[in-house]
Amino acid sequence: MALRESHHLGRIGHWAEQCAAAGLVSVHFVNVPNGAVVAPFGGLEARLGTNPFAAGFPRPGAEPIIVDFATSRWAYGKVRIAANKGEPVPPGTILDGAGRATTDAAALFGTPPGVLLPFGEHKGFGLALACELLAGALTGGRTQDGTSDGVILNAMLSVVISPEVLGTAAAFAAKLESLAAWVRSSASDGEVRLPGEPESERKARRLREGIPVDPVTWAEVKAAAASLGLGEGQFDAALVGPAGPG
Repeated sequence: MALRESHHLGRIGHWAEQCAAAGLVSVHFVNVPNGAVVAPFGGLEARLGTNPFAAGFPRPGAEPIIVDFATSRWAYGKVRIAANKGEPVPPGTILDGAGRATTDAAALFGTPPGVLLPFGEHKGFGLALACELLAGALTGGRTQDGTSDGVILNAMLSVVISPEVLGTAAAFAAKLESLAAWVRSSASDGEVRLPGEPESERKARRLREGIPVDPVTWAEVKAAAASLGLGEGQFDAALVGPAGPG
């Protein structure tokens, strides 16, 4: 299935979760063609978007395995939150506007702006380029061309597979659990987590306790709301937890 020139598709793992809930395996390639923010491996200037990849695998009676990540070292929004909190990013995450390595998250949003780096060096870059070609070029959508009108655009190519139609549903379920157990058995002092488990646990915690938001990000949210005619009281009433945002 192909989707082109959509607005922001949100967290791509959510689409994989919907497929998994229906008993379907899925793979999703996404590009972000309007405004490059990621440098190619070996480059100093932005040429690609964060170009997410996701895959979902259903597990009868258990949470699905959901692989979901940006092909940049960190997602753009995650760096924004770090900048708002005044926290550094790990080495190898961004370059500043002069092409110098930095851990200062705010450098990504400076003048001139910095750039994100791909995860895994040439491997992340290769996957980002594949997402650009599969989601953008193959679907007839846009690909990066150095221009931007400030609007977030996504295109997505999704491959959805039914184990039932393949006639492998029982074998697939059994082998998935066997593999999951084998992977987990590698742990010694720590714990091996399957993809999607931390996010599922975090979601449950957020539903119980609310979503913590740092003061700078919360001020930005309220400013955006005010620009649309919504008052601060409507947001303050939505705060959850004794600490409020922060």
